[in-house]
Amino acid sequence: MRTQVAIIGGGPSGLLLSQLLHKAGIDTVVLERRSRDYVLSRVRAGVLEWGTVEMLREAGVGARMDAEGFPHDGTYLATRNQGFRIDFQERTGKKVMVYGQTEVTRDLYDAREAADGKVIHEAEGVTLHDAKSDAPFVTYMKDGTEHRIDCDYIAGCDGYHGPSRQSIPSTVLREFERVYPFGWLGVLSETPPVSEELIYAQHTRGFALCSMRNANLSRYYLQVPLSDKIDAWSDAAFWDELKRRIPEDAADSIITDKLIEKSIAPLRSYVAEPMTWGRLFLVGDAAHIVPPTGAKGLNLAVSDVHYLYHALVQHYAGDDEGIATYSDKALARVWKSERFSWSMTTMLHNFPERSAFEQKMQEAELDYLRMSDAAQTALAENYVGLPY
Repeated sequence: MRTQVAIIGGGPSGLLLSQLLHKAGIDTVVLERRSRDYVLSRVRAGVLEWGTVEMLREAGVGARMDAEGFPHDGTYLATRNQGFRIDFQERTGKKVMVYGQTEVTRDLYDAREAADGKVIHEAEGVTLHDAKSDAPFVTYMKDGTEHRIDCDYIAGCDGYHGPSRQSIPSTVLREFERVYPFGWLGVLSETPPVSEELIYAQHTRGFALCSMRNANLSRYYLQVPLSDKIDAWSDAAFWDELKRRIPEDAADSIITDKLIEKSIAPLRSYVAEPMTWGRLFLVGDAAHIVPPTGAKGLNLAVSDVHYLYHALVQHYAGDDEGIATYSDKALARVWKSERFSWSMTTMLHNFPERSAFEQKMQEAELDYLRMSDAAQTALAENYVGLPY
């Protein structure tokens, strides 16, 4: 088989890149290790920067998002059980959209299917070959038979554990990492959200986040030690702890019920440089990971897609500048988003052996945010998404 761009990974970034290139008349094949049902069963965050919203519309997959998503004009931050609001629309003229990553992926799958796009599921043993040459190719196993895809370029949209980044020699790749000494206990509840907008709460007992998926499905998080086990958290214990950490008015009005999902996720910051090696381009989690505090994971993957999509369109029109500068452009935005996610995490979480002085510094930072127009504007600019 031959294609112009072989895309490894059938998550939202790989599917979005495939859909955009299809609309530009560029042929792709997407290889995904898992089944479609498995990919759609993964629960992920759902706060979309406005640039992501516009990219999905450009790809022709924004109709259901626009009909069912929840535009948010701002967010709430809290300390000492008292909250205040930052108005994104007032500060930046932009907003964010709450629309689940699973739904984004579903819309992209439907679009690729409607266009007869080539998405090969359960492709095992994907291996990249000759990425530094002018004739790269990819091999994979399917139903016990090895297959080969010759291509012009390879897009590695296959996440942190995929083969794309691992194919870059260690003498070339530079890796930067910060592992955080705590995790997030996340739950889903079939209840109305406690707030129309997200609540980020800093507390002496630890961080908490009140989020949502839709009008009747809430997503809540608690900072917990990495040593905690799911079985140790009963539904009642979770609700009691959440109420202790969030603003008093929210704690008084929250609707509680049986939790339908619980999981504990570690937090880390990670960046790999460069994001290009020969004719291989890294996209999304294959190149970088952010803690979820700043809601940047999917959005950073979409910004990578933005740069790579335009670079490939320019290439096939005879201009290779975008190809040559893809890594530098993508990384410039990646590091700014890493900084924002790190700063939000540092400001809102309790670190082991944290001193009383450090607690006071966090509270002072939030108090400053409460009263400073400039500080609120800076946070809002980063939260709604920096320009591409």
